[in-house]
Amino acid sequence: MLNFQPGILAPLPPAARYLAFDLVPGGDPQGALRALQLHCDGAACVCGIGPGLVAALGRSVPGLHPFPDLSAAAVTIPATPHTAWCWLRGDERGEVVLRSQRLVQALGPDLAAVQVVDAFVHAGGRDLTGYEDGTENPAGDAARGTAIVDGRGAGLDGSSYVAVQQWEHDFAAFDAMPPADQDHAIGRRRSDNEELDEAPESAHVKRTAQESFSPEAFVWRRSMPWADGAAAGLMFVAYGHSLEAFEVQLRRMAGIEDGIVDALFGFSRPRTGAYYWCPPCIEGRLDLRALGLA
Repeated sequence: MLNFQPGILAPLPPAARYLAFDLVPGGDPQGALRALQLHCDGAACVCGIGPGLVAALGRSVPGLHPFPDLSAAAVTIPATPHTAWCWLRGDERGEVVLRSQRLVQALGPDLAAVQVVDAFVHAGGRDLTGYEDGTENPAGDAARGTAIVDGRGAGLDGSSYVAVQQWEHDFAAFDAMPPADQDHAIGRRRSDNEELDEAPESAHVKRTAQESFSPEAFVWRRSMPWADGAAAGLMFVAYGHSLEAFEVQLRRMAGIEDGIVDALFGFSRPRTGAYYWCPPCIEGRLDLRALGLA
């Protein structure tokens, strides 16, 4: 039986908070990992470890590497690596806020929170533009097979890789588009979520059609809307048994594959981009054997 962090496959929570951490100057990498192991249970708090922290330990995780440099793309896709990442999940925003404060304090000797983003479920799982998110997610055993590593051995089986991007929407630009153009940018009708055969090749659905890649590029999306003052958008989170599926999708969105840029870039831009490895979890405790910690 795979011992994965259960929050990865669980339904989206009503409230969430994403936190990115960096190792403080002079911080102890092993101490940081021990603190994460103690305070992240994989259910209410899903944890990811960045390539930099793995390297600081003198270790490696097969398939984990820094977020790609896509500076050659026609659109801006930033890479913003961090030491560690946590997804706090809860039923009520105040409870999540208080838990995050306790977590930041507990990790404080070695890790400092450098990004905090509050997120929520909107209209049963829609982006703030009104379109359903994660329509193509696999279901049941296929979801687990997509998101969770299996057959790689103790310490790796049950782990997952996650790509995280904070996208900020330009609502003025989006609202200025006629409804038909909005549907064509996404590739689905907002009213009934039906895919549009006549949508242009730049439509997001066509850019990221998971079956259109060879091999097929399935990811397990757990994205949630976010808002901070006047700014808002989508916290894009995609889990996989490797990072390859997300990366080929991103390259096609950026137009690197065929010169066609995803229509999403007409009204939204990623502010961040990072990769993390989510260790296995046994009875509420992160399994860090792959990094040399029992």
